[in-house]
Order: sequence, then structure tokens, then C-alpha cells
Amino acid sequence: MKKNTLNAIIASALFAGAQTLAFAAEKPTELNVGITTYLSGSASVFGVPGKDAADILIKDINDNGGIGGVKIVPTYIDEGAGGEKMLSEYRRVAAGGADVMLSAISSGHCNIIAPVAEDLKMLNVLWDCGTEKVLEQKEYQYVVRTEANATTEMVAMAMYLMKIKPDFKTLAIVNQDYAWGRDSRDTFLAALKKFKPDVKVVAEMFPKFGASDFSTEISRLQALRPDVILSTSWGGDLDNFVRQASQRNLFNNSTFVLALAESSLERLGDALPEGVLVGARGDHYFLHPETKDNADHKAFVEKFHAKTGAYPIYPTYHMAQALFGLKAGYEKAIKDNNGEWPTKEQVAAAMHDITFSAFGRDIEMHRPDGQALEAQLFGVTKKSDDYPFKVLDQVMIIPGDLVTPPSGEATLDWIEKNLTSDVLNSDKLTTFKN
Repeated sequence: MKKNTLNAIIASALFAGAQTLAFAAEKPTELNVGITTYLSGSASVFGVPGKDAADILIKDINDNGGIGGVKIVPTYIDEGAGGEKMLSEYRRVAAGGADVMLSAISSGHCNIIAPVAEDLKMLNVLWDCGTEKVLEQKEYQYVVRTEANATTEMVAMAMYLMKIKPDFKTLAIVNQDYAWGRDSRDTFLAALKKFKPDVKVVAEMFPKFGASDFSTEISRLQALRPDVILSTSWGGDLDNFVRQASQRNLFNNSTFVLALAESSLERLGDALPEGVLVGARGDHYFLHPETKDNADHKAFVEKFHAKTGAYPIYPTYHMAQALFGLKAGYEKAIKDNNGEWPTKEQVAAAMHDITFSAFGRDIEMHRPDGQALEAQLFGVTKKSDDYPFKVLDQVMIIPGDLVTPPSGEATLDWIEKNLTSDVLNSDKLTTFKN
């Protein structure tokens, strides 16, 4: 055999070996997952339950063999320290050997994290933030979102308002002054004006994120007496606004639409009256009409209540979606890799092509932009003989595919060109009554 022929054979064999190695990562002894959530500040009423859910769910997953036989080891980062500190901690955890990051809650933080994760080639699951802009018209390789975005949520919220109270004429808005508050306002109004073009917006107010005093906003609303008051605020900000509005009888004059208030029902108790339209940022609800009797869902509710003394709220379900979605992604990547432990790139690719569930309807992720399609649940507050807080009546579930632009399309363009009032009569809408 000629020398150059032998060298060619050897080179070919080495190349084939290298290709095999490139697609057969060494199976780790543990799967290190960094998780950012609010552990301090007013948003901790939202972030701490997310951590509590993670603790419960990770233990359950590990007790049942982990992911592909590998146990999850979490590291938590406090978003309450602010964007600069959080980003520094994110980089530290990523450099310290994290395999995956679940980040973040804040829409502002997600906008910061996504390009950083892509640069670091770090698989990042956007587990709770709402802004559509973080993925819209982008195709990240390593960044995906396992829950809906503001477009889905706000278009569906506008639909629900039209189904429950179509005869209003005036509207006022009170939203937090940052990415989520501004973006959700834009989307809600764009959708609403396709359904009700003659609606008059009499006020738009944007108190500072973390504000504790809403007396100025409430005084103005009392003077204006709008038919509907919309707020997409959340956490401690929403709780404070509702309590102060209740003390000054603002609920007597207007119908409130609180797009994220499912997470506040238990904390607000009697401060939140009957007749308020409430969104759940997905179809998750501890009394979900389709899954409340499901054995796994009931077990989660019981474990969460035993650990915290409270019932699960939507950030806990978003955490479930992130972890179950991650598990589904790894399992698909392992299967596609003939049972071998996958590379990070293979997992990231699989996360763009999975269907899974997390105590609600199936969540579909089959898009180049990594955005999940998630159904949306809404209801009207009602007194309950079983709970010392309001529950949801007149529940409606709106499928995500009705209210989410296709991958690559901008929200406001899609609403302008494709959204019509015909969607209000879709036979895909499901309604329930207590």
C-alpha cells in the first residue's frame, strides 16, 4: 500500500472518530441548572413561590431517576439584586459549570440575558418573562421559552373582555413603567381596537416598578370614572394597587381587568371583590377545570400547600413548564442520539421541537424562534365557600394558536394584518362554569 494512500485512510478514520466524539458527549454525574428568580424585594411574592415549586419538582424528578438517569442540582440567583448584579451572578454560575440556565422572571432581565446566553453558548430557558420582544423575529440557537409571551396573553385578555363585557366605552390603564408594562399595553390596545375600534382610552399611567403608593393614580381614576380599568402589573405592585383601590371604593365605579391577578388571589383575600376579570398567564390554575382532578396535579398542589401553606400560582406552573420542558428536550435529544448522552447543541435543537404538559393543556414548541404555544385561562372573581379568597368563575380557555403570531412575524404587524373580530366566535374557545 502506498504511503499517501495509508495516510489518507488514517486521516479518514481520525475524522470519523472526531465526528463520533462531536456527537457523543460524556454523560455527567449531575445536571447543574442555574435558576434566576426574585428572592428579595416586592417581586419576591412571585419569585419565592417559583423557587418553592422548583425545589418540589426537582426532588420529584430526581426521585424518579432524574433526567436520562442524571440528577438535577440547582443553583439559585436573586433577581431582586438588580440587573447588573444578576448578570454578574449569571456569568459566574455559567462559568462555574452550569449545564443549563432557567432565566428569568423580569422582562427587562430576559432582554439582557438572551444575547449573553447565545454568546456564551449556554442553553437558556426563559421560564417566566412575558415580553415578546426577546424572541420575536429572532432565531436563537440556545435560547427558548417554555411559556407564552405578552402577545398571546394580551390578545387573549382583550378577547375575554369582549366576551364578558362587550358594551364598555372608556378604558384607563395602570401599568408598571418598564418593558413588560409598556409592551403589554401596546399589544392589548392594538388587539382591542381591532375588536372595538371606537373605544376611548381616557388615561395611561405608568407608576415606577416597585411603587408602594398609588394615591395619585387612584385619585385620577376616581375623577375619570372609566368603564374599564386595565392593569397588567404583578407581584407586590399589583397587591398594593388593589388594596389601595379597594380602600377608596374604586371597584364600585369601574370593571377591573387584571391580566396577571391569578397570582394575587390568595394574598389579596377580601381586598379583591367579586366581578374582577382575571388572567392566569397560561392555562394553569390550581382549580383548573380540566386538570384539577388529575393525580399528578393534585399531588403537586398538596405538596406545595404542605411546604408553603399556600396554593400554587402561575409562576409555580411556569417553573413546572420549564423543568418538564427541559426534561422533554433532553429525553428527545437522547433518543435522537441513539441513547447516548447528547451535546448541548443537540439538546438546544430538541428544545425547538417538543410537545409536553405541566398540569395543564399540552405546550407545543415547534418553531424556529423557540417560542412555546400555550393556552390561556381567564375567569371572573367569585366568593367561595371552600377558600378564604376569591376563586374564578366563568372560566374560559383560549388556545395559544389563535392568539400567537407565526415565527418571524412582528406582533403589531400581525395584529394589524391578520387579527379580526371573527376570532371572538371561534369554536376553539372553551367555557366552564363553577
